[in-house]
Amino acid sequence: MVILDGRTFEGVVLERGKTSGDADTLIFERGRFRSTACDRYGYSDGPYTTSALGDSVAFEAETESPKYGSLRWQGVVRGRKLDGTLTMVRDGQVAGEKWVVAGEKD
Repeated sequence: MVILDGRTFEGVVLERGKTSGDADTLIFERGRFRSTACDRYGYSDGPYTTSALGDSVAFEAETESPKYGSLRWQGVVRGRKLDGTLTMVRDGQVAGEKWVVAGEKD
């Protein structure tokens, strides 16, 4: 299911314990997911999957960078709000985790 296709969310990526972070735009298009904040690190877009959770939609995606490894994205969209996490993985080891909060762009 690609029920998030055509939707774009603008928000911020935060490290644990921080109250400010990097601006981000999360784009769901043609079955692919992209984070604009990760473009500068060489991360490509990646396929995403969804599942319905009552009035919410859960999603998962993985994006890759030749230099930095992969990001595993998980989140939930409730109405026009997206809450998620991204787990940084390098050489098969978890290298960190960040949070993303965003609202749907009009």
